[in-house]
Amino acid sequence: MRNRSGETEDTASASRWTARESELLAVTLQLLQQHGYDRLTVDAVAVQAKASKATVYRRWPSKADLVLAAFIEGTRLAGRPPNTGSLRTDLLALGETVCRQAREHGSTMRAVLNEMSHSPRLREAMQHEFVDQRKLVMESVLADAVARDEIDASAISDEIYDLLPGYLVFRALVSPRPPTEETVRILVDDVLLPSLGFRRPGSR
Repeated sequence: MRNRSGETEDTASASRWTARESELLAVTLQLLQQHGYDRLTVDAVAVQAKASKATVYRRWPSKADLVLAAFIEGTRLAGRPPNTGSLRTDLLALGETVCRQAREHGSTMRAVLNEMSHSPRLREAMQHEFVDQRKLVMESVLADAVARDEIDASAISDEIYDLLPGYLVFRALVSPRPPTEETVRILVDDVLLPSLGFRRPGSR
């Protein structure tokens, strides 16, 4: 994906963890999905992964740190631009990915958000390792749309980056009405594309 300098990078394909650390995170995510955050213990992770508690705590100082790392690693490969060739279908694909992740990891996301409320360290990690990375995906999608003459660069604002994931995560985690494919379509067709002044290539 493009960074702010216009250079190409792929932040989603390379894990920051060693093979052993990735294994511990995969076990954590599996146990989270089976038992939930409250019932998850570092002891259980260590036993399942055939590791010592000291090994786990040496890398992640608390259960919350471990869970946040597992969530970020578990959703890392989804953090890639769809590259469908159209802004509309790129945005639809991104929206569907957000909805799927919220369904699969909803309880984990709620637990992480709760822990973040009283941990500046976790908030910083979530911002840098998850939110900022997802913003890079949106930047890449919008830059491609500008290159295809679907939108003008001047139409892009900071508010646009948060609108798609922010609304869908709210609907998934807070609202009693979980988002559907129709939710994503309406958000893209009736809100995002008009806000960006979307036009089909060659329409001018």
